[in-house]
This record gives sequence, structure tokens and C-alpha cells, in this order.
Amino acid sequence: MVRATREQSGDLTIQEMARRSGFSEPTLRYYERIGLLGEVARDASSGHRRYAPATAERVVALACLRSSGMTVSGMRRYLDLLAEGDSAAAAQRDLFAAQADKLAADIEQSQLRLTYLRRKADLWDARVRGDAAAEKQAVEDVTRVMHDITPKD
Repeated sequence: MVRATREQSGDLTIQEMARRSGFSEPTLRYYERIGLLGEVARDASSGHRRYAPATAERVVALACLRSSGMTVSGMRRYLDLLAEGDSAAAAQRDLFAAQADKLAADIEQSQLRLTYLRRKADLWDARVRGDAAAEKQAVEDVTRVMHDITPKD
């Protein structure tokens, strides 16, 4: 186990790391346990985790990847490729391009869901106003969006 002294500057507690990264404390512990973070230093007197600047940087990078929808296995692949250095540049490019494509598809689906909600609000607004023509148009718009959302076989 790596030991750290309280005086080491820049080290973060697990609470501070959780706030900075957006990960919960249990997630940070899990990522440490499965090897994504390496061994996290411990305070010599209390045994509490202390995230050194390099580890904190890794956690923030993983938080960015996770927020983009990357899986734990994808994050592990990223770290493995990172350890290979420049020789893995093409594989890193492919990993990030694939994740970007997946995120773009997710954003497109989210946009459709947003449009659906707005058209439904339009429908109910037309009903509140008693505007039959606007309500009919809103129903048509909702139906069209629902068709776009429905997966095609």
C-alpha cells in the first residue's frame, strides 16, 4: 500500500475527488478496486485515500470519458492503449472515433425526444386555448416524431 503524508500538497481526499470528478465515492473506490486508477495513496496517520495530482488528472479524464457514454471496458481499453504510447495512436483514434459516433447517435435520439416533448406541449397548449386547427397540427407533428423515434427493423 502506498502511504502519503498529510502535508503532501495537491493531494485530494475522496470527498474532494468526488466533487471534482462528479463520480460518487463508491464509484471511485470501485474504479480503484478494478484497477482503473492504479493504487491510490493513503494518509499515513488515518489510512484515508489521498489522490495525488497525477491520479486526480486520471480520474478527471475518466470522468470525461464516462460522461460521453464510454463503458468501463472502453475506459480500460483507453488506459491500456495509453500505456502503449505512440505505437497505439491508430487504435486510440479508432476508439475515440467510435465513441464519438455513438455519442452523436445518442444526441440525435435525445433531440428527437426533445422534439416529441415540445410537440406534445404544443398539443396540450392548443387544447387549453381551444384551437382545434393547432391541435390537429400538433397531433400530426407528434405522430411524425413518434415515427422517427420508433426503431426501424
